[in-house]
Amino acid sequence: MELNKELLVNLTEVNGIAGNETQVRELFKKETETYVDEFVQDGLGGIFGKHIGDAEGPKVLMAAHMDEVGFMVSEITDKGFIKFVTIGGWWSQVVLAQEVVITTRDGKEIEGVTGSKPPHVLTAEARKKPIDMKDIFIDVGGQSKEDIEKMGIRPGDMITPLIKTRRLNDTPFLLGKAWDNRIGVAVAVEVLKHAKGKGHQTVLYSGANVQEEVGLRGAKVAANLVQPDIAIALDTGTAGDTPGMTKAEADSELGKGPQVIVFDASMISHKGLRDFVVNIAEKHDIPFQYTFIPGGGTDAGSIHTAQAGIPSIAITVPVRYLHSTTSVIHEDDFKNTVRLVTAILDELNTETVATIKENV
Repeated sequence: MELNKELLVNLTEVNGIAGNETQVRELFKKETETYVDEFVQDGLGGIFGKHIGDAEGPKVLMAAHMDEVGFMVSEITDKGFIKFVTIGGWWSQVVLAQEVVITTRDGKEIEGVTGSKPPHVLTAEARKKPIDMKDIFIDVGGQSKEDIEKMGIRPGDMITPLIKTRRLNDTPFLLGKAWDNRIGVAVAVEVLKHAKGKGHQTVLYSGANVQEEVGLRGAKVAANLVQPDIAIALDTGTAGDTPGMTKAEADSELGKGPQVIVFDASMISHKGLRDFVVNIAEKHDIPFQYTFIPGGGTDAGSIHTAQAGIPSIAITVPVRYLHSTTSVIHEDDFKNTVRLVTAILDELNTETVATIKENV
């Protein structure tokens, strides 16, 4: 498949933290409106394109998540500095000295930079320790609280990293913010495009949940709304191919294919669905990597316990430097994830879903 560079750039450069995903939702709708029969939106803002291949076929949910890790304005100081709370999991060391953008309630974007005390004034002992997140602030060039309020900034406003998505030095590696999980949203877009062009034997819901980064919250309501027969979470996973990483921490490598999550902190993948996915990958010679992530989870963790239990699995794109201002993926992993997920869709029908459910 050809790489849709414009789609990937647009998806990663729009801003959308948990609870403030409007920009991503509207872009998804724009990118998929010609491929869907209708859009289905839950009460928290999750959006899915519904495409009917067979009205009597099984309901299949393929769900990425729209939100990225970021921050939220919590306080404006008298001197015009901005304090914030984290939205999603952050390590304080990657937050220092970064350019950010604050999106006001009116949609205005205010650029700033994160700051803290300089090392010159710290004790030798303090320099050895990670900085406390409460000691980091944002400077947007204001000199008073009134200056900041005149810019339109208020508590609750969204803060996201400021970075341009681009290819790294004419290689297959792509750098940008929010690959977690806009690359999953891109897969969901490609699935709808495939469904429209080739047809299928299911009632497909492909799209993205909200608020994954704060506890897999949106997936709960989406699963109750759609009530699928099976579900696949389209997400990202930890790469283990950088210096210092051990196989026990993460053993996936960029460029070696999508990750089929066997076990993570939120779920054990459904045996029947996992066997089905692996058989499809092997049948079509699609590279993939078995992955165990005991310290993380995906929306499949919420979906699989909804209703009376929904057979679920997560298929993920490996990413370097997750939950930081910048991350890196390999374009072949994205392409092979699309190949795998669309091949799965091609072979789902009433009979195969029944067989999957029986294999527990």
